[in-house]
Amino acid sequence: MRLLTALVMIAATVGPEAGGQQSPSTTAMVLKGRAPVSNEVLKVKLPRPQESDLPNGLHLMVLEDRRLPQITFQIIIPGAGGYFDRPEAVGLASYTASMMREGTKTRTSPQISEALETMSAILGVTSGLSGTQASLSGSSLTEHFDALMDLTADVLLNPSFSAEEWDRFRTRTKATLQQQRTNPSFLASETFNRVTFGAHPAARVSTTAAMLDTMTPQTLADFHRTRYVPDHAVIAFAGDISLAEARKIVEAKLGDWKKAGVPKPTVVDPPAIGVPKVYLIARPGSVQTTLFVGTQSMTRTDADYTALTVVNRVLGGTMGRLFRHLREEKGYTYGIGSGFSATQYRGSWTATTSVRTDVTEPALTDLLAEIAELRTTPIPESELADGKRALVAGFALSLENPQQVLGYYLDNWTYGLPADYWDTYPARVSAVTAAQAQAAAKQYWDPSRLQIVAVGDATKVAAVLRKKGELEVFDVDGKPIK
Repeated sequence: MRLLTALVMIAATVGPEAGGQQSPSTTAMVLKGRAPVSNEVLKVKLPRPQESDLPNGLHLMVLEDRRLPQITFQIIIPGAGGYFDRPEAVGLASYTASMMREGTKTRTSPQISEALETMSAILGVTSGLSGTQASLSGSSLTEHFDALMDLTADVLLNPSFSAEEWDRFRTRTKATLQQQRTNPSFLASETFNRVTFGAHPAARVSTTAAMLDTMTPQTLADFHRTRYVPDHAVIAFAGDISLAEARKIVEAKLGDWKKAGVPKPTVVDPPAIGVPKVYLIARPGSVQTTLFVGTQSMTRTDADYTALTVVNRVLGGTMGRLFRHLREEKGYTYGIGSGFSATQYRGSWTATTSVRTDVTEPALTDLLAEIAELRTTPIPESELADGKRALVAGFALSLENPQQVLGYYLDNWTYGLPADYWDTYPARVSAVTAAQAQAAAKQYWDPSRLQIVAVGDATKVAAVLRKKGELEVFDVDGKPIK
């Protein structure tokens, strides 16, 4: 039985004038083949996963779906993310996760890859530089799933952290660390996170070669031993499997994963953001200027989460105001958008684009004007309705994928959301008013909190950027330029 199908085409509308600035005109755009849409609020009741707790603290979650002979799984381990890396060892969590796939006490890295290829299966281990969790995830046909879980258990419980594999990995990583400094988007992200989050772990976007050299196979093994524990973890399955079958396979394959008796990991919010400034990373000869405009956002459980989601969709979503104005009308850029992160601690909101050097000033001026207009002027009802329908339609389409539905329930588990959170999501989005959307923009996009980061040719854009605020200039290695 199909969960849900929805098809919605969204029509763009034109915002009003505000603050004496001309609103973007989109009269040149023609949207064809618009499908009729319903104004009724989408009503859904998602299938609930079956859940159980195991003696070692592991929480089991199963969303049974017998439509296809396929099973996917995910293991989430709080406390094993880069958030918990020491400041002098940024990247340790991420590299520990990566190395777990590079060999176990009984299998070499090539043998693991060959086994997965033979089964046409997927298995990965990830941990972000600033996230709080590590994750193992995989999928296979039902007939191969027992073998996949054998391999998963070996990777999870018995990684070898071979010195030979580590040397190869470290060499590759050092080359990547050098190359990323040639990428303007990386340079902008690095500076933006630093000025937005300060010394908080949320600022981490990369490590250094010096930090990498302090890490050894033993360092990785110690992190794995102390952090990869089942006490507060979850294992979730979606697909051709029942709760009883899942419990049986978990007990058989992960029976040796012993409870460690550690407390539940906790996090803190980053400090308040500093005064607004303009930061330029000088990249001589650059023919483009990469722009990041943003600030801190909110936690995932913030009461304004849905309102900010809606107003952000109007501003920087597909066919949003930034796209229509800066790309379609003015031709400043090939791509532009905005988005925000919200986790257990306050995340960030950013609008990002790259523009030709010669249009840096008008592009940045227009970008800031679009943000300001949403703060000062309510969104016209038709435009607001289009944005909300787009969000609900995307959600509706996602429900066709059992793995995505399970992902929603993993969000519930991670952030302590209500059991019916996703059943009521369309209604909450649809209920956001123009006043609520404007209030969210006014609060979170206050110009006294906005930081501007640019990467480009300083000889051509520094004077332009000084018009927008106090300017600090850095080289591509992050060193101040006087």
